Amino acid sequence: MHNEPHIVSAFDRDLETVQALVMRMGGLVEKATLDCARALETRDEELARRVLADDSAIDALEAQVNEECARVIALRQPTATDLRTVLSVLKVAGGLERMGDYAKNIAKRTSVLAQFTPIEGTAGTVRRMAKQVELMLKDALDAYIRRDAQLAADVRSRDQEVDQIYNSLFRVLLTHMLEDPRNITACMHLHFIAKNVERMGDHATGIAEQVIYLVTGQMPEDPRPKDDRTPFVASVND
Repeated sequence: MHNEPHIVSAFDRDLETVQALVMRMGGLVEKATLDCARALETRDEELARRVLADDSAIDALEAQVNEECARVIALRQPTATDLRTVLSVLKVAGGLERMGDYAKNIAKRTSVLAQFTPIEGTAGTVRRMAKQVELMLKDALDAYIRRDAQLAADVRSRDQEVDQIYNSLFRVLLTHMLEDPRNITACMHLHFIAKNVERMGDHATGIAEQVIYLVTGQMPEDPRPKDDRTPFVASVND
């Protein structure tokens, strides 16, 4: 019995260490989300290159989280709620890593789009989408730290707003392509970018759902609110 408090506090310390790594990851992903959209809007190829370079730090942090979680499971052998906490950390880190990849994908296309005539208003709309996703992610991570299922549910509902912006932008891009075939290549790149941002929103929502799982012990039963009504989906990695 004398060892029990030591075991519990050791697990808590391990968990704090891992959660600090996840929060550092989250900060980098929030920055990448805003920077890739700003680079697109301002045609700042240097900023886009920084987003590409910084993705390696996000990947390294995820690898560190995975290693720490494996170590905690092996050493502490957590059960029930504690194991659920460790598994949720792995899921959150995985979602953040995917969001970083999408930001990197957007940055890659920025230098390509810089060679084309701008499609009026579209880059600003992408930036507005990205800002919405960044705020969702910030709140999802806050909900995770505070174990706030209500805030997480709010984040989950806001994914529809990202979908609505995406749908609107898709229609605008379609109009530009129909009006002038010379716009097709640039519009296709912009569509891939918009779809990447929309998928980032999905991953932010997934992080919010992990918070709900962590707090309640079960994933939300109602279908995730979605509002993607575009007739085709760009081929981007999940």
